[in-house]
Amino acid sequence: MKNWCTSLWKFTAARIKQIERIARRGAVHAQKNRRARPHSVYSEARLSHACRPPIVSNSSARKTAAQKAAAADYDFTEQVGHLLRRAYQRHVAIFQQTIADSQLTAAQFVVMCAVNERGSCSLSEIVRATAIDQATVRGIIERLKARELVAVSHDTNDRRKVVVTVTLAGHALIEETVPFAHKISEQTFGDLNPAERVAITYLLRKMSEFDDRDERGNTPDGEPE
Repeated sequence: MKNWCTSLWKFTAARIKQIERIARRGAVHAQKNRRARPHSVYSEARLSHACRPPIVSNSSARKTAAQKAAAADYDFTEQVGHLLRRAYQRHVAIFQQTIADSQLTAAQFVVMCAVNERGSCSLSEIVRATAIDQATVRGIIERLKARELVAVSHDTNDRRKVVVTVTLAGHALIEETVPFAHKISEQTFGDLNPAERVAITYLLRKMSEFDDRDERGNTPDGEPE
């Protein structure tokens, strides 16, 4: 009888331990699920927010609409830069068709005239006088030098400074070209009447003086503002 009771007690104790182990595993699993659920909900919330269309404020919407309207109203063919470019292209075409020397370009002729007026000048002086950038001026001087229309030397006081002068052949070409230049200017004006010619020349000169005024910090007549 005593052996039977001992065996029953051992069997019962083992079953209780087994049930406790199963219960502990279930509790651990439930706890893991509870910990994972907020993360899953948070992930779903983030996904839902990512799929939601962006909220555009009224001010941003108005700004975008204004930009689109401005772009729709912009006509590049009516802009001053485009009109100036077309007028200059027309002038260059007339120059090339009219000039006697087919190798001479409008920019080269302008550079030669600038040097001729000053007797001799540096590259920076040519840039300021002609409003042509320095890289282009260097190329023009090289081509004119190759044709022996200008001579290039170094300043006696500063060997780093390049001095350009017009040669005898260059002087002869300028004298030959000037009558054609007057004709080219006349053709560039086209059908503009005398008042329109004075007006457009005045306005273009005034526009070009803006850069001079900005560089000096003065008004076009040289007096401080």
